[in-house]
Amino acid sequence: MHDSTTSARRRPLKVGIQLPEVEYEVRWPHQLDMIRAIEDLGFDSIWLGEHLLYRWADRPPRGPWEAWTTLAAIAAVTTRVQFGPLVACTNFHNPAMLAKQAATIDEISGGRFVLGLGAGWNETEFRAYGFPFDHRIERFEEAFTIIRSLLRDGAVDFDGRWYQVRDCELLPRGPRPGGPPLLIGSKGPRMLRATLPYVDSWNVWFRDTGNAPAGVPALRELVDDACRAVGRDPSEVERTVAVLVRTPGGTGRFQGDYMEDPTPPLDGSPAEIADVLRRYAAEGIAEVQLVVDPITLASIRWLGPVLTDLDRS
Repeated sequence: MHDSTTSARRRPLKVGIQLPEVEYEVRWPHQLDMIRAIEDLGFDSIWLGEHLLYRWADRPPRGPWEAWTTLAAIAAVTTRVQFGPLVACTNFHNPAMLAKQAATIDEISGGRFVLGLGAGWNETEFRAYGFPFDHRIERFEEAFTIIRSLLRDGAVDFDGRWYQVRDCELLPRGPRPGGPPLLIGSKGPRMLRATLPYVDSWNVWFRDTGNAPAGVPALRELVDDACRAVGRDPSEVERTVAVLVRTPGGTGRFQGDYMEDPTPPLDGSPAEIADVLRRYAAEGIAEVQLVVDPITLASIRWLGPVLTDLDRS
């Protein structure tokens, strides 16, 4: 078992891994092996997208397992890592019920859950499952108000255009008085205005940075400016980014919105990958979520020496 106390003192940034989505059909025993390996090797976090269905013109449809059921399982089978959705789609849920689910999973995990939130984008799954696709940002703003009020304060009374929760209380409360940390996955101005007064951390996908530390400063300045515009000290919002990493055998990671991403992956030896991750830390990034190609148990194990190298920092 990895000594997380030692690494916490030395590691320049947290390193997590995103679990498979639709790259291949993953049965629970294999997913469980990956989850346990991520924790045992000393990674800091586990992340899971929330999607329902993808369709393409030139191949059969695919869908992942339901995210919140899986998150509850991760809570129960791990003891150390943080974990959460990257990110949960508020428009798939009654927001008060989503807050209840988040508090419950945080309880099961003993306070290791991180609630990543977004508005969703894939119209196919909205239509197929009967969720409205219109006014997604406006709906998100109302949902976010309800979710963060219940998790932070334990109660809310809200009568909006899209959602109504009257004299609602969150009981019992989770293990942390203010609820789990909130993460926003967006660079949109309106989403940032709505969330930056309240969230603990911010995330963007690897395409937004060009999958390189050099792509961080422009986005960092965007978030800094948005924080100041809403009266928030920028230093209070932790910055995180996804990083596409190719390990031996990688041929391009198949994901929901594209067949093979043209963004150049980070590859090389474990030491070379660790050096690039240090450069992300130097740009103010507190955590990276590795999007691994291929996302297999063997790849997760191959990345273990990256952590060993980082822990010598």
